[in-house]
Amino acid sequence: MAIDVADLRPGQELAALRRPVRTRITVAAVLQALAAVLAVTPAVVLVEIARRLLDGGGTGGTGGGGGGRPVWGLAWLAVGLLFARLVLYAVAGLLSHLADADLAHLLRRRLTGQLGALPLSWFAGGVSGQVRSVVQDDVATLHHAIAHARADLAAAIAGPVVVVGYLLWVDWPLALVTMGLVALAQAIRMWLAVRAGDQRARMAAASTELGAAVLETVRGIAELKAFARDGHAPRFRAAAAAYVDADEQAQRIFLRPRGVARATVAPSTVVFVVTGLGVALVGAGWSDPVDLVAFALLGVGLFEQLTPIYLAQDLRESARDAAGRITALLREPPQPAVEPDRARTPGTPLTVDLDDVHFGYPDGHAVLHGVSATLAPGTVTALVGPSGAGKSTLAMLLARFADVTGGAIRLGGVDLRELTRDELYRRVAFLLQDSVLLERSIRDNVALAVPAAGDDAVHAAARAAAIDERIRALPRGYDSVVGVDAHLSGGEAQRVAIARTLLADTPIILLDEATAFADPDSEAQIQDALAALAVGRTLLVIAHRLYTITEVDQILVLDNGRVVEQGRHADLLAAGGRYAALWAAQQGGRR
Repeated sequence: MAIDVADLRPGQELAALRRPVRTRITVAAVLQALAAVLAVTPAVVLVEIARRLLDGGGTGGTGGGGGGRPVWGLAWLAVGLLFARLVLYAVAGLLSHLADADLAHLLRRRLTGQLGALPLSWFAGGVSGQVRSVVQDDVATLHHAIAHARADLAAAIAGPVVVVGYLLWVDWPLALVTMGLVALAQAIRMWLAVRAGDQRARMAAASTELGAAVLETVRGIAELKAFARDGHAPRFRAAAAAYVDADEQAQRIFLRPRGVARATVAPSTVVFVVTGLGVALVGAGWSDPVDLVAFALLGVGLFEQLTPIYLAQDLRESARDAAGRITALLREPPQPAVEPDRARTPGTPLTVDLDDVHFGYPDGHAVLHGVSATLAPGTVTALVGPSGAGKSTLAMLLARFADVTGGAIRLGGVDLRELTRDELYRRVAFLLQDSVLLERSIRDNVALAVPAAGDDAVHAAARAAAIDERIRALPRGYDSVVGVDAHLSGGEAQRVAIARTLLADTPIILLDEATAFADPDSEAQIQDALAALAVGRTLLVIAHRLYTITEVDQILVLDNGRVVEQGRHADLLAAGGRYAALWAAQQGGRR
């Protein structure tokens, strides 16, 4: 099954997402419509039984005396119709829910593939909440539109049509009265639906703001307890008050009309009006007394049978919004991938060449302006400079989290854009400031890049990263699960990440100030682990603590997206330029 969202016009997203299972949900809708019809027919049969009993009191298959007509056949017919209705309803529900499950699986696989194809820079904009909402919540929101909406709508149309048709055939004056009551309630309901638009939008906006305020409060709870006098965030108080106000306003607008609509079609109201008018018609000889039974059984629930139409409309709007967000994510341009038959393999030596590298964001904000440098195999290069100089951006481009907008980055003489992802990441690994461990065993986290690695290799990498003893002290050792029975400090998690990088054994490694958040004891251990990591590899280090890079092979000083100085520590100090100023600032003014 495939989903094509490339050329959709606004409003077509839901139909496009539903297309792979459209046949099944259409069949389910037909079956549920038949089930709705069969749900009415037993009541019709009961009316006919009452008619026969009143006509002659027949109780058996051959008549019960007085010329009565048999009723047991009709009774068994009602039972059979009820059973058939249950079967049709069950089959329809099974068919539609299986279609919904298949579509949810298909969409989540498609979304997962899309997320894997997006450039990693796309995830740097704080989109984690958006991604979770789309993949989890929005796909779940489609459930009603797929599993229920069309079937419920078919049932809500077929059932009332049969009921109204039968009541008109039985006694059209009473049927018109019943329909008039329902029409009045429906008119009130439609009027409410029109008025609900603006208020629903206000409630949705208030709910969204309240959710965001709650999230902000939870994330900043420590600061709020320390600095806010009452321990509450002003934004949360304002959002809660706005939500309560919107809810109260909605209740004031809708409570009374909704009550009138309900009272109009309440069972007691329908029975009272229909019975009163029916008795008058029977007294005038215009109606049959048994006809009142039909209206008591069928007319009372006519209004409620129409309710799924309005519920489906509300949920359909939610599903349309969810489908729009899903297709918007699916439309995000993926990172260009090289065709397998055009892919190249880096040559040797595995030199990294930055050739007049430019980079700018789609909004026009330029970050890098003509950066050129060479990272020779087996050397350590440090990137330094003030905040916003472009250091992390340059490392991001080397890891191909995004593509350059000008110039080129070459690995072994081959442009990164001509390498497959596997070819690139077999040669380049990265270690960030705040390493993330997955909620899996410590062993799986270390062996993430090499799942087939044996225990000896995993343990050796952990020992080299100075984390083996700490892992063995966990409740289940290497089988302990991160966040469950393995609770590691930031420095310990960083050493697990170093072990993972060691096991991956890539010849080029990008380090983004790996000791930035470590305490002094952890920093010393991490530095020892990094020393083991650096042996025989090409390193590009983003450094904020300049004393950690005094022995590197070359230092690139970036400022405003340009390399303003390049050389070794002693030479740059002697030059008295930008690097010397940064060094003096960190050394308290001493050169």
